[in-house]
Amino acid sequence: MSEELNAYPPKKKICFVVSAILTAEAFLCDHIEGLSDDYDVYLVGKFTSNELAVLNEFKLSGYHSVEIYRNISLYKDFKSVLELKKYLKRENFFAVHSVTPKAGLISALASILAHVPNRIHIFTGQVWYTKTGIQKPFLMLIDKVIAKLNTHILVDGESQRQFLIENRILRTSNSYVLGKGSISGVNIVRFQPKPEMRVNLRKDLNLAGKVVFGFLGRLNRDKGIQELYTAFDKLAKNNLNVHLLFIGRDEENMLSLLPNYANIHDGINFTNLGVTKKPEDILQMMDVFCLPSYREGFGTSVLEASCLGIPVICSDTYGLMDAMVDDVTGLRHKVGKSEDLYDNMKILANNKTIREEMGKNARKFVIENFSGETITNEWVKFYNSLKYGSSH
Repeated sequence: MSEELNAYPPKKKICFVVSAILTAEAFLCDHIEGLSDDYDVYLVGKFTSNELAVLNEFKLSGYHSVEIYRNISLYKDFKSVLELKKYLKRENFFAVHSVTPKAGLISALASILAHVPNRIHIFTGQVWYTKTGIQKPFLMLIDKVIAKLNTHILVDGESQRQFLIENRILRTSNSYVLGKGSISGVNIVRFQPKPEMRVNLRKDLNLAGKVVFGFLGRLNRDKGIQELYTAFDKLAKNNLNVHLLFIGRDEENMLSLLPNYANIHDGINFTNLGVTKKPEDILQMMDVFCLPSYREGFGTSVLEASCLGIPVICSDTYGLMDAMVDDVTGLRHKVGKSEDLYDNMKILANNKTIREEMGKNARKFVIENFSGETITNEWVKFYNSLKYGSSH
């Protein structure tokens, strides 16, 4: 009996640490499933009683709730570190992997105290990039501490990795991009063009025959909402055949700050659809996807739109450099320059042939480089390369 047990040693244990379950739902579900064939995978985060049912949808060996607060609090954060350290030490994890800055800080401190051999964090964007004053160096310091205390640093894009190296957050020697980048890739079955759905959705909003530009994401200043609105307003004044869709949560009451928002061109050219849980459906209506961000980790929404065969217009912020190919899958403009954005919108509004060609290129680009299965395979290969107490 003992020989049989020795023939099948216990699986190594991996623990993912997140601040909120939404992060795991959005980015980790498929990776957890892919890793669970070879590893026992656990999840730690701040989970409410209502969220426990959602955890059962993950292919987990276990989960543990730890209070991880969004804002810095020395007392509360110290308690979180000690609680997490106790759990990590008890379970004897082979690797601990954090996502998002606050979870990264708590996880890094707890993991090093618990002597976890492989401590991993993935950078998916920098909140400090657009900050000013004392807040910026403080937030940069947190990222530096996270990078220093972990044994392996993943970044979800090469342009972001180089940016972090230039700003002395990371070292070249222990930072990696898996595959071509992206934290989770795109489910290419879920995000596929559906012509009949497109026709029906556009008909419901009276968009038949219109060139529809759209944005999907959190509505705030950093996403370039004001520049997008300004550029589109200029375009619409000279072209009544265009329409703009905003899809997402208005985090900073942005829409009320936009000039003439309430009655833009008699309401003919603009629609705010709010939050959606079905981006693969709502994106079908668009002819062009726009993301004029000031900062971006990678731009998953760009990949999702591209996978549906939709050309994109993006800013040239570092995080979006790897998510599209300028003049091939879409057009790129200078960050914060609404005039440049307008020029690109005008080009695509007036040329259906270019839109269709870029859309075909965009879907091919995603399928070849960023399918969810491809990215999950890269994560599995990464974990299979790790050893106890050694570097990658």
